Amino acid sequence: MFSTGSARIGLDKLAAGAETSAAIFLKIKTMELVSVKSLNVAFGAKTVFDGLDWSVSKGENWVISGESGSGKTCLLKALAGKIEHGGTVEINFAETSAPKEALYVENWYKFVNLEGDRNFYYQQRYNYHAEHDTLTVFAELEKFGGERGLDIAKLEPILAGFGFEKCRQTQLIELSSGEHKKLQLVRALWLKPQILLLDDPYTGLDAKSRAALNDILDSEAADGTTVIIVTNDTELPKSVNKFAKISDGKILPTDRPESVCAAEIVHKPVPAFLKASPEIPSQVFIQARNVSVKYDEKTILDNVSWTVRAGEKWLLQGHNGSGKSTLLSLVCGDNPQAYGNDIELFGKPRGSGESIWDIKKKMGIISPEMHWYFDQNATVWNSVASGLLDTMGWFLDVSFSDAQKIDQTLEFFDLKADRDTLLTSLPLGKQRLALLARTVVKNPPLLILDEPCQGLDAAQTNRFNAAIDDLGEYGKTIIYVGHYETRLPKCLNHKLELEKGRVLSVQ
Repeated sequence: MFSTGSARIGLDKLAAGAETSAAIFLKIKTMELVSVKSLNVAFGAKTVFDGLDWSVSKGENWVISGESGSGKTCLLKALAGKIEHGGTVEINFAETSAPKEALYVENWYKFVNLEGDRNFYYQQRYNYHAEHDTLTVFAELEKFGGERGLDIAKLEPILAGFGFEKCRQTQLIELSSGEHKKLQLVRALWLKPQILLLDDPYTGLDAKSRAALNDILDSEAADGTTVIIVTNDTELPKSVNKFAKISDGKILPTDRPESVCAAEIVHKPVPAFLKASPEIPSQVFIQARNVSVKYDEKTILDNVSWTVRAGEKWLLQGHNGSGKSTLLSLVCGDNPQAYGNDIELFGKPRGSGESIWDIKKKMGIISPEMHWYFDQNATVWNSVASGLLDTMGWFLDVSFSDAQKIDQTLEFFDLKADRDTLLTSLPLGKQRLALLARTVVKNPPLLILDEPCQGLDAAQTNRFNAAIDDLGEYGKTIIYVGHYETRLPKCLNHKLELEKGRVLSVQ
């Protein structure tokens, strides 16, 4: 028999051991910065995650890759508390001066005007802003910093890192899509949250800006910020030390993204109506002579000359803010300053009587901003149909032959199963494909593709570029804006490069 005393000593030792175990367990648990248990996410009948488990330890910086629609964005939004979900998401923030926040930076950003409206027409940016419809970049940052109690002095190195100082007094409405992405990132990096959740942060950024972002993220990680990036990009911060892909609702450890993003090109036959040679209104589609565009004292384009002939395939490149979008706005008829410049479109001087709609009949256009203003209630079928009349939605009946063209285009872009789905309910990649289908459905002689593969995964990008190569064989004239040299159609045979509003080179 044990004596009472010895029993008590034994119990004391057990208690001490229990306390030690508890302390060890607590220590292990606190090293686990993020703990996801039995995560369930569903939208209607579609289940994205069903019992997902995942954890992030302190010192880890992750890249999450995967196909469009796999759930990458949903995961980040769940971590940030942006969507409803089942299961638990626990975050063990540290007791430091850094904000206790898992900040989600979405893959695109839509600003508001001074009245708080998000639904104004984006082409207003090409008009003269006598009344200043939106805040300037610096005013927007001052507002954000004031709300968050941030030190304005710490903003300057971030602006310098992105080469964004020149945009301080630029109105938000005048920024290009790449510059808007920079503004998103500047705000997030200035805040320096404990966890930074970046959804496709490289979208719309030129090579120099992508490199600058990676350098800044390395610095942030060194200062203790945990970085989780959703991307299929392969140019990544050196501080990233964990990789995974999402597939079939599971997070699978993997090597760097290139190991999971390679995709074979699946060729589908080009619909017969898209093989028909488009009507060529003139052998010279675009003739711009010494074109200049200014807003107040800011020069956007400076003495730019450019000739695009029927059948040519052009790559238009330049750093963010170099003037690409403004040049395209002159070509598309959206910029009123076209009337004050020497520009001929399809053989007719701008201002000779053709309406903007007469010009757009001959073009199929997609831009990064189209997502912002497209009809929120349109199905995929309606969205593609709207390309026939260049509207942002479709509310009319179509002829039998046009309906057939729409269905054939949906099949060509692998969207037939989604024809009756709301465009806005699809993953971003499929939304882009639907708007690309809208671009070609009327078989225009000129395709203007402004960063058309934003949001597409590797398979979708390869598939789309192969489609552009196929369409190029049937007489299409193409202007293609793209920052990634390795993600371009093979058919491009001319190049115009802009730098600070001037022509840097023509090839």
